[in-house]
Amino acid sequence: MEFTEMYDEIVAALEEKKAKELTVIDIRNLTNIATYFIICSGTSTTHIKALADEVEFRLKEKGVSPHRIEGYNNARWILMDYGEIVVHIFHEEDRRFYNLERLWQDGRAVPVKNAEQN
Repeated sequence: MEFTEMYDEIVAALEEKKAKELTVIDIRNLTNIATYFIICSGTSTTHIKALADEVEFRLKEKGVSPHRIEGYNNARWILMDYGEIVVHIFHEEDRRFYNLERLWQDGRAVPVKNAEQN
């Protein structure tokens, strides 16, 4: 699966399941761990799991499995590693606490709808 197609599927899944504060950070010039961090919030552990489940379901339909998923059981911060794209799904208060946007502020914020074009 191409990078842009994977990106589109992830964003569509998160938007369909009503992810809150969907943010994309281009980190390719800061690290080699990924190209994009996709960060969003859920309103409850059930919502957070539903967001992660939808991303995983859509990508598996396209033949893509995550390298690793962390935090699913507690569902306060689920990390889904898809190689070039790492998805972070937070509970709202945990997102404020860890504040990845501040930690990766040297990365380039990417408009969600246009990220695949950059």
